[in-house]
Amino acid sequence: MKYAFMHEHSQQFRVRSMARVLGVSRSGFYDWRARPAGSSASERRRAAIDGPVHAEFFRKKQRYGGPRLTRELAQQGIVLNEKTVQASLARQQLCALAGRKFKVTTNSNHNLPVAPNRLEQDFSAQAPNEKWVGDITYLWTSEGWLYLAMFLDLYSRAVVGWSMASHMRAELVCDALRMALWRRQMPEGVIVHTDQGVQYCSNDFQQLLRDHKLLSSMSARGNCFDNAAAESFFHSLKVEAIHGERIATRIRMRETVFEYIEIDYNRTRQHSANGYLSPEAFEAKNVA
Repeated sequence: MKYAFMHEHSQQFRVRSMARVLGVSRSGFYDWRARPAGSSASERRRAAIDGPVHAEFFRKKQRYGGPRLTRELAQQGIVLNEKTVQASLARQQLCALAGRKFKVTTNSNHNLPVAPNRLEQDFSAQAPNEKWVGDITYLWTSEGWLYLAMFLDLYSRAVVGWSMASHMRAELVCDALRMALWRRQMPEGVIVHTDQGVQYCSNDFQQLLRDHKLLSSMSARGNCFDNAAAESFFHSLKVEAIHGERIATRIRMRETVFEYIEIDYNRTRQHSANGYLSPEAFEAKNVA
């Protein structure tokens, strides 16, 4: 089927390039082409579908299943039914990356003041900078743990601020919040929702919120559903970019996270909450 696709498109693309993308040998293709024609019309149709589905699946780094691939192909002028794309994936034994959910919580065993839950599991927003959610996750490297703090704008699900360090002091979340403030041009009145971790309850973080007239909001202790949007982002990050990869150094982990957030997630990754637009595309379309 792959050889049939290569034959059909041999005037448009180099055989060497198609062979590399489709994972076949050029010699195998030339042997196949030398054989007597005997493939049926249905086989040729399947080959014409399987080729672009296969190429797009790997172009998106094996992260997209049928629904998202269908939309990506449509943007390139290849209009296929979602069931057709799903069938092609199954026929080629291609399965999008998936994995277990990752659940890590910050330390909430402290006597510091706790903010009320202003979010109350309402993850909708009518405009940018109404509601940001933040969280911390652990990332393992061969050199030891690296910690990632980030803030997500619930309007478009864009990561607006993030920071990485080999420690979990309040400085980690403060740096991530400062990036969000700078990136969003110092908005005021934003609800900043986090868990009750000691970093978020610290005087340094709370003072930063007060200085910029932001409203602190915190989940109930131990209730992961109160911050589900942040946890969903970390799940996507780990499944799509990290899970199954052996990352040797903290520097390499930083590069991996940067690429995922700034190149893939914010700019191009389709998000179901945005009608399958990326955060950046969603804001460009809807924000005057």
